[in-house]
Amino acid sequence: MKTLPSPSMTIGALARASGVGIDAIRFYEREGLLPRPARRASGYRDYPLDTVRRLRFIRRAKALGFSLEEIGELLALSSDHEHGVEGIRQRAATRLRMIDERIAELQRVRQGLQALVGQCPGEGSPDRCPILQALGDEDSAPATLSSSLPERPSR
Repeated sequence: MKTLPSPSMTIGALARASGVGIDAIRFYEREGLLPRPARRASGYRDYPLDTVRRLRFIRRAKALGFSLEEIGELLALSSDHEHGVEGIRQRAATRLRMIDERIAELQRVRQGLQALVGQCPGEGSPDRCPILQALGDEDSAPATLSSSLPERPSR
């Protein structure tokens, strides 16, 4: 009995179907997020159809702020039927905490910048600009700005 070849697609068809660029697909292969595809006699990559689902997963995880390393861990956990869901939940909770910390940091930066914009008359000499002064002088910066900026390197 003759077996039918499994359905597959070229990298161009995969890119169109997944919404991920060809260069990104090659990059994900090099990074180990995608298994190396078989090659056709012509040398073209031959991807199984389920690669579309994996690429969409990678794209959506990136949109949620997961790093490539974290995405690789999530992909590995997705095949761990005993502990996978627990690990996935933990990683998502960690990502959520990191996002909350970043939002709080951005809000502090926003408050500091808002205070500086409120102090600036928008006219006059640049050497008297409160924004430039605050950025260059630790003593005149609002507390919200000073706490949101990294410390200056010592000389």
